[in-house]
Amino acid sequence: MWLDSRGLQLSDYPRPSVTVDVALLTVIETGTGTLPAVLVARRPGGDWALPGTFLRIDERLHSAALRALRDKVGVTGEHPRQLRVFDDPGRDPRGRVVTVAHVDLVHPARLAGRLTDSVRLAPLVAERFVLPDGQERLAFDHDLITAEAMRWARGTYTGRPDPARLLGGTFTLNDLRRLHAAIHGGPLQKDTFRRRMEPLLVPTGERSSGSVGRPAQFYRRRNDLDN
Repeated sequence: MWLDSRGLQLSDYPRPSVTVDVALLTVIETGTGTLPAVLVARRPGGDWALPGTFLRIDERLHSAALRALRDKVGVTGEHPRQLRVFDDPGRDPRGRVVTVAHVDLVHPARLAGRLTDSVRLAPLVAERFVLPDGQERLAFDHDLITAEAMRWARGTYTGRPDPARLLGGTFTLNDLRRLHAAIHGGPLQKDTFRRRMEPLLVPTGERSSGSVGRPAQFYRRRNDLDN
């Protein structure tokens, strides 16, 4: 049995609970354009929160994150990564709880069939996720987690074309710029964006049809960008 210099065991020390919370981000089309959104779930008390769960004693953090997505929002097959630890002693009114937040960006089609009255997508409008039922804030400190998740998404979408493949395999430069602008929260200068992204793209030889003006070229990401 392990004892420290004072003769105490691990169980003699107060221990916080550990949870995982997952910010699952995507983009959605609205009447005002393309917007980022986060998947939220209704808690038993009626408020909205990120899907999360307590870590089991024999469980890895990644497994707990996958379990939270499966059990709380019915999502499987994703690969969330660790975002940051949130450890404010007052972050959870139930007691001393440390959470390891996870994040992922997924194609909206993967979430469309999971939406119910208790699982919704909250769009980001003017740097605030608009929650169902007029709720002002997410439970616990999940507003801080979602803000950190968006900072991560913007960093991910700086310098590389659609790394999460939210547009699928092929797209026009206009589609790509609109997506990056939505995630970055503001317009991107057309010529500057083109000069930055074109070297990272490969023309497919296909063009759009049925639009006004010259048909737009379709591109795909360079294969080496996924290495």
